[in-house]
Amino acid sequence: MTTEKLQLTLHASGLKNVAGAFKGTSDPFAIVTLLGSAPSEKPRVLGKTEVIKNSLSPKWTTSFVFDYDFGKETHINVSIVDEVRKKTDKPMGSAVFEIGDILGSRGSIKAQKLKKGGTLYARLQKPPALSAGNLALSLRGIKLKNVEGLFKKSDPFYELRRTYDGPSGGSWTAVYRSKQVKDNLDPKWEPATVDVNALCDGDLARRVQVAVFDWEKDGKHESMGSFETSVEELLKAVELKSTFTLKKGSKSVGSIVVDQCKITGVESPAPSTAVQSAAVDPSIVPVPVPVAQLGNMSLSGAGSGQKPSFVDYVTGNCDLGLCVAIDFTGSNGDPRKPGTLHHISHDGRSLNGYEKAIIGVGGILSKYDTDQKFPVWGFGAKYDGVVRHCFQVGKTKEVHGVNGILEAYRGVFKTHLTMSGPTVFTEVIELAAAQAISRQQLKPLSYTILLLLTDGAVSDVEATKRALQSIADAPLSIVIVGIGNADFSAMQFLDDFETRNGFNRDIVQFVEFRHHEFDKMSLTRATLDEIPNQLVQFFHTRGIMPQPDTNFSTSKIIVGDVNPNEEEVDLSMDYDSDGEVVLNGDQSAGYIDTHSYSAGLQQMPVIPPPTCSVTASAVPVQQPFTFQVQCPPGVTAGMQLQVQHPQTGQMLLVAVPQGVAPGGVFTVSA
Repeated sequence: MTTEKLQLTLHASGLKNVAGAFKGTSDPFAIVTLLGSAPSEKPRVLGKTEVIKNSLSPKWTTSFVFDYDFGKETHINVSIVDEVRKKTDKPMGSAVFEIGDILGSRGSIKAQKLKKGGTLYARLQKPPALSAGNLALSLRGIKLKNVEGLFKKSDPFYELRRTYDGPSGGSWTAVYRSKQVKDNLDPKWEPATVDVNALCDGDLARRVQVAVFDWEKDGKHESMGSFETSVEELLKAVELKSTFTLKKGSKSVGSIVVDQCKITGVESPAPSTAVQSAAVDPSIVPVPVPVAQLGNMSLSGAGSGQKPSFVDYVTGNCDLGLCVAIDFTGSNGDPRKPGTLHHISHDGRSLNGYEKAIIGVGGILSKYDTDQKFPVWGFGAKYDGVVRHCFQVGKTKEVHGVNGILEAYRGVFKTHLTMSGPTVFTEVIELAAAQAISRQQLKPLSYTILLLLTDGAVSDVEATKRALQSIADAPLSIVIVGIGNADFSAMQFLDDFETRNGFNRDIVQFVEFRHHEFDKMSLTRATLDEIPNQLVQFFHTRGIMPQPDTNFSTSKIIVGDVNPNEEEVDLSMDYDSDGEVVLNGDQSAGYIDTHSYSAGLQQMPVIPPPTCSVTASAVPVQQPFTFQVQCPPGVTAGMQLQVQHPQTGQMLLVAVPQGVAPGGVFTVSA
């Protein structure tokens, strides 16, 4: 199972003031708890943020690092509390986030409205692999302009701020906040220690902001000015004994002196290990892939030279698509009879194997598909007396969400369908590959996963092998789940399948459902185990690196509405002798069931016994248009070119095949 570390940061807006009448404004802090996935798995407190005094829109600087498995649903509970005194702190609201939901959202940010008022925002990113050290910083101000009024002096404090990747560099976000110095326009602030990775991702030349404020009891702190700089410039300022001019608009409002600035605790990679790894596995070092006319798309891993991870890609503007193919051959049995593989329960709660696989695997994968639109196909059934090895399931080419997949699947049995045979995968595999290639031509950071559900072995193994060989270079992974108790031994050829030219790209994972029938998490872990590595290998060997989402803005953050029927997770907490948050006694409410297939499933309409009403439309495999491209001078095998499709006029990104020299001609199908 692919396990990676994630870093969580939080902020909130518009919280309800719970301080009480005539007691000012709440002082919120947040407690983050990793919830269990079963009653036997206890929740674990990851920690708490700092307290933000007198604020109903706090931006906490504390971050939380934890492990995440792609194939496992992981839930965190965030409780917001107004600090009054220990034992009497007042709850301000709480929300539960599923990690995959956040990662799959634009910008890896998701928000949730709170029952008591306000909105909580959660952001995920990958923490740096190595520590860039800690910045020891001492600042003081000289002749700051008073903003307190005629007979008072300001109480200045400062914030160190950074931006995150996004449009125009994003907005400034506080990473460190000093304590205020009372009634002083020449303040000398306490020495600060700041994580360099948190401040600038280890890039000492990256722009940061120093912003000074006049502290106010009501939390409405007034700006006293700011300036932009970098860690590099702060270090030089000590050496050169230079000062920074504090500005408010275009006006100078004081000076800032850096008395101390140094970095300690920097971690360095072991060069010998990297050299050894590269010798064993060339994919450790990104493959340089020169590309003609590719604009701002980053290739060849410029920068750190580190191989990106799965989390780097899903947080780096990679679009993960899902398509589903379902076996409707006669060997599944009469769906009207209980006990057969396609039998649908009238109570809407008892699920058959196909439904469970859709909920389990589809429920994980769908989180990473931003538009939530999924094509669903069937194979092995007759329409109008003709066996169809690829036909549309549902009334539209794409359905919305996992519930849409279930509705389309259940609705098939109301059509003029005759369950038939043989079991042929080739057409749905070829269609999935064609659509995956088409998606990637529009957006290079696109990848597709085909979930194929079947009750038996393929009728023609050799034809299936040839189909897999022909699409091995497509941005596609195939997850095949064998439903029922058939002998699937003939399907083992699918695992670790070797493609042509001796190049291994294992794109297929086959799993027998019966081994995971009563444990959804077990199924998702088994089926999705290889996908992260398959995705990374595909992009990395082609030199395609993760990208910032330059079209993202805060207006595109998904905000979840309050569910009036959903109870908040009740976690009883206290403080230990060191002031750390601990859980009290029995925490039976501190888990969310991720093992049961029916847990959390929205109520679906019950499908009556099969009748004849709607005729399903057959979906032919779309044959790509074939044309030839001549390799320009100076371009060799492995390089990528941007060419124009002669039919559609669309610009395509194509790789020059092995064996094609400059001036040579190769064929493109699209």
